[in-house]
Amino acid sequence: MFRKHAVPVLAVALATVLAGCATVPTTTAQGSDAATAVIPQLAPDQKVTIRWESYNLSSAGIFGETTKNLVAEFEKQHPNIDVEAVPPQGGQAEIAQSVQRQVVAGTPPDLAQLTFADLRYTASDLGAKPLDQLVGRDEVQRLLTGGPHPYVPTAAVLGDIDGTTYGIPYVFSTPMLFFNADLFREAGLDPANPPRTWDEVATAAAAIAKVPGTAGGAYLGCLDTQAGGDWCLTGIVRSAGGRLLSEDGRTLGWSDPKTVEAFAGIQRIAQAGPNALPNLSGADAQDAFLRGDLGMLLNSAALQNAILKSSEGKWQAAAAPMPGFGSTPAVPTNSGSALFVLADDPAKQRAAWELIEFLTSAQSETTITSNIGYVPLRASLIDDPAYLKSFADAHPDFVRPNVAQLERLEPWVSYPGPNYQQIRTLLSKAAEEIAFRGADPQATLTAAQTSAEALMPR
Repeated sequence: MFRKHAVPVLAVALATVLAGCATVPTTTAQGSDAATAVIPQLAPDQKVTIRWESYNLSSAGIFGETTKNLVAEFEKQHPNIDVEAVPPQGGQAEIAQSVQRQVVAGTPPDLAQLTFADLRYTASDLGAKPLDQLVGRDEVQRLLTGGPHPYVPTAAVLGDIDGTTYGIPYVFSTPMLFFNADLFREAGLDPANPPRTWDEVATAAAAIAKVPGTAGGAYLGCLDTQAGGDWCLTGIVRSAGGRLLSEDGRTLGWSDPKTVEAFAGIQRIAQAGPNALPNLSGADAQDAFLRGDLGMLLNSAALQNAILKSSEGKWQAAAAPMPGFGSTPAVPTNSGSALFVLADDPAKQRAAWELIEFLTSAQSETTITSNIGYVPLRASLIDDPAYLKSFADAHPDFVRPNVAQLERLEPWVSYPGPNYQQIRTLLSKAAEEIAFRGADPQATLTAAQTSAEALMPR
């Protein structure tokens, strides 16, 4: 069942990287230790209604339609469970805020799709239940690691905090370098040898920007502050050997030399030539690429189906893994979200868990990947003829490189404390200044870190 809300319709291409930029105030919501006993199974005739808040429902087109169809199929298979699937109550920057407002009002959704950047806050302040206690550690591990198509190990732990699972990874992708092979040829470049390093991206971007009528050489989705593009900044920094946040989650490393070098590498693209890195919004850059007017676009691989559809019969789309620095392999990070149980009622908790099991099943992942383009977290599906092998074989430049990057995956940084989104915004603004306004990377990142440290938990 779907309830209508008056929310803005988002561009399809932005749905993969939704994440808010405003501060979410802290609350006194129920802590994660509210659930300590394994919840009982539902009786066959036990009727339950749950509300699932999913940001994919905010988008027109295939994102929303695929999600609605999955819910309809779940209800068909589980006639005793009614799912009220709703989008967040607000715009693209208010995913966590939507849930937080409902928590304060005492009416949170029973199940929520929230980004990995929201992970720590969701567990500490929004009342996400520790799933190891809710359904049992064995049941969680069975979902993640059991059967013929287990989650990739690097993906299976993305919803964990200190060894406890709070969220089940749902939909995400790794950063891919999409490029226009026709523009490569017009610029005198070989599309069979796409850039493998950021310096090569800078050289190629400068050449493509000289082609008449182009919107620019390259654009990095990491620079889109409005749509939460900071998820792939983590990967660029880690590829240079830096860290945005220490492994214990307590200190920032924005001003460290290797982190600064990563941002200097982005700046070199912008300074490689006129319009090599155009100062566009993320939405405008994606639109330009879909029209065939932009040479390269680093963004979530979930855009692949939109790109293939837009380019068909018009221009040749291609893709390559995320570039690195020098000979050091790139370290991709994930976009996307996990599913969190917020319900307090045991029957609703069990119904929410059954919906999680369905949404993350091999069949659902096949539907999600083939319809939308998200990477299958059960990677072996791409070699199984019953699931995704034919789709992967039909798009060799897109699906398999995305899956291969899961082996080196590191998580999207989730800053601690209630001010985590302000911290993210400070870094995104610093990146914008460095890339588009030529600000000194060291001085800019040092100042941003000083401001951000005042927002970190004491």
